[in-house]
Amino acid sequence: MTETEKIQTLRRQLHEHNHRYYVLNSPIISDQEFDFMMHELQDLEAKHPEMYDANSPTMRVGSDITKEFKQVSHRYPMLSLANTYNEHDIEEWYNQVKRGLEGEDFEICCEMKYDGLSISLTYEQGRLVQAVTRGDGTHGDDVTTNVKTIRSIPLVLQPDGGYPDTFEIRGEILMPWASFNRLNEEREDIGEQPFANPRNAASGTLKSQDSRVVAERGLDAYLYYLLGDEVQAEGHYEALEMARSWGFKISEGIKKVKTLQEIYDYINYWDTERKKLPVATDGIVLKVNSLRQQRSLGMTAKSPRWAIAYKYKAERVSTRLLEVTYQVGRTGAITPVANMDTVQLAGTKVRRATLNNEDFIRSFDLHEGDYVYVEKGGEIIPKIVGVDVSRRQPDAKPIQFITHCPECGAELRRIEGEAAHYCPNDTGCPPQIKGRIEHFISRRAMNIDSLGPETVDAFYERGIIENIADLYTLTVVQINYEGNREKSARKAVEAIEASKKVPFERVVFALGIRMVGETTAKLLARHFKNIDTLRHATVEQLMEVDGVGEIIAVNVVEYFQNEKNKEIVDRLIAYGLQMQLSEEQQKSLGTELEGMSIVISGVFSHHSRDEYKLIIEQHGGKNIGSISAKTSFILAGDNMGPAKLQKAEKLGIRIVSEDEFLDSLRSYDNHNHNDNHNEDDNENEKTPDDKPKGPVQLSLF
Repeated sequence: MTETEKIQTLRRQLHEHNHRYYVLNSPIISDQEFDFMMHELQDLEAKHPEMYDANSPTMRVGSDITKEFKQVSHRYPMLSLANTYNEHDIEEWYNQVKRGLEGEDFEICCEMKYDGLSISLTYEQGRLVQAVTRGDGTHGDDVTTNVKTIRSIPLVLQPDGGYPDTFEIRGEILMPWASFNRLNEEREDIGEQPFANPRNAASGTLKSQDSRVVAERGLDAYLYYLLGDEVQAEGHYEALEMARSWGFKISEGIKKVKTLQEIYDYINYWDTERKKLPVATDGIVLKVNSLRQQRSLGMTAKSPRWAIAYKYKAERVSTRLLEVTYQVGRTGAITPVANMDTVQLAGTKVRRATLNNEDFIRSFDLHEGDYVYVEKGGEIIPKIVGVDVSRRQPDAKPIQFITHCPECGAELRRIEGEAAHYCPNDTGCPPQIKGRIEHFISRRAMNIDSLGPETVDAFYERGIIENIADLYTLTVVQINYEGNREKSARKAVEAIEASKKVPFERVVFALGIRMVGETTAKLLARHFKNIDTLRHATVEQLMEVDGVGEIIAVNVVEYFQNEKNKEIVDRLIAYGLQMQLSEEQQKSLGTELEGMSIVISGVFSHHSRDEYKLIIEQHGGKNIGSISAKTSFILAGDNMGPAKLQKAEKLGIRIVSEDEFLDSLRSYDNHNHNDNHNEDDNENEKTPDDKPKGPVQLSLF
């Protein structure tokens, strides 16, 4: 078998194994065997670029290509369904269908209403060619690259599967509970706000500009509607069963019924059983099954007459508020927590609920001993949604928000314009100290993956670390003090040593300066170049950085003015962490773009967007995210968003192609190189007036 034949064979086998694992839940090979085959295919494809296939199984790992999403028109509008919350409305809809069909017999297809993000998939010749979000129902975002990473969506259907040459299938992109819980744990580890529910997490993930992020987060998909001129099926249920046979993931819970009582039985059954499903659901969808009858019933302006969605009410219970306690986060933010009599809610025992902040408490006028209403619904964290004032005791006192930190006793602060109170004692408050260390070692910061929250807590309690700098003094003996962890201790020390190579911009993020996230840390690092310039910057100088406002600037200044932080940073410098941009990042190639504000939009061929941002900075330019009258020009790749294009045309902003941009910079660099070469060779022959008086202005700019 030749290597090209081997590539085709591996692709076919991996598509089949992927379908068995993610759709049928019946794998016939081990994960290790699957990974071996995938790696073999990746190696062969690298050797044979002429065999590129956009639907190869290797495309599921995602890429780092950053892009704007292109707007695409739906061939068939994606209309929303009318919603109902009670059986009376179901009966009314059922009778309207009966009247609309003039007494003709009909069946109803019942199916789960998944709580995710609607998607439309188009297949041609058995291959996925486009995936588009619902958008406004008429136009949606082309998210094909991201959707290809979702393993339950087939990229290539089985040959001779009996499917039409062209068809569209719609469904829901979901984040399973297991993926959701894992993602939120990771976000909390690095000090980020957890997602409120799987739907928000799925939506945010699918719109990521890096498809590798989508691949890592474990999205899933259920398909529920088949469209196309060539689709040969009499009913909706039968069409879905056909789609199932082609390799699509269709819910096992779909069922055809005829009577109202059968509909009610289905609703009641799934009100309990849906809580056992691996994904979030929030209701039931009812559709007239016959496609002919669907066409006969037609549409209203907003929704089809032949379908309706029944939404389950969020489960609500009443319980007594025992007390309000307060938690201190990594950044010092104080979160009030309601401690209540234990109550059963949505299948779990609940005794605590977040109260967000002081304003939230005041909005409910909470009193001691109040009976509160608690909901969970789609939220992973229970929340208080109301108070039963009729049960309040006459002598009950209003809940008063604390004025001092419950951990260290420092007086709390509240910055104007912010909802939360903060403990300002960031270098002496134990939860903040441990939280900052946990943030420092996290994957997206210093990536010291041999340590975790439990080890940080243990090291802190034993007194061998009190701040992030102490990590670099840890020894194998200290970690392995009980004598039974030498291997893991050595691994931890090696990981700490390896972190000294982490780039400067991630070190800035790892410091844990309040409100300085990954993006802001990168902006600060690239603007100030090194730690000394950054830590001596004034509020005004910091606010010159695009995206840095006064509040962030004040936080940065206060961080570096703190004596303990000064000592920590000095120690980190001495231990050899990267405290300046690399030579490549600092390298200046010219001043041709000096004073220019440039927007990057689209997908590029020669360099990634991050590389173009670096090139712009190296030529003295400034990257900005949005178009305004101050924009100098737009560096545009393929698939530039129509909204940006329209705004650019309205403001008269010049659009510069990738090739134009690179050619102009090459001309500039060559011109400068020649001038410098001539100056060196003919220094004595030139007069001062002959020498360049600044950057050469090329016609493009």
